[in-house]
Amino acid sequence: MNKDQVKGAAKDFGGKIQEEVGKLVGSTEQQTKGLKNQAEGKVQEHVGDLKENVKDARDAVKEAMKP
Repeated sequence: MNKDQVKGAAKDFGGKIQEEVGKLVGSTEQQTKGLKNQAEGKVQEHVGDLKENVKDARDAVKEAMKP
């Protein structure tokens, strides 16, 4: 796991909590902010996934190029 995957997961989780708190207190603003944070977290997680895939592919090419 890289830092983008970890930070993204944390932001997604925090957004879920924020959304639920918004529901409990009746704040549509907090619910909306929570949903926004969830979306941002998921995007950041996917960026991290992409970075991991690129790293794995690069490592595989390096390994294949060894004599």
